[in-house]
Amino acid sequence: MIELTSLHDEIFYLNIDRMEKMQVLSDTLITLIDGKVIRVKETPDEIIEKIIEFKKRVGWR
Repeated sequence: MIELTSLHDEIFYLNIDRMEKMQVLSDTLITLIDGKVIRVKETPDEIIEKIIEFKKRVGWR
């Protein structure tokens, strides 16, 4: 899971296996595999870096 920030400055953790796609508008939209959309403050580049770091920590190859 990675830590993200909602537009209301709430910290939450997202299971990266639930992510389907990211889009950039005025903020970043993450669409989950069930169709739910989450808006976050982090940029796609920041999210990708968090995913890479998470996978390194858990030994994903």
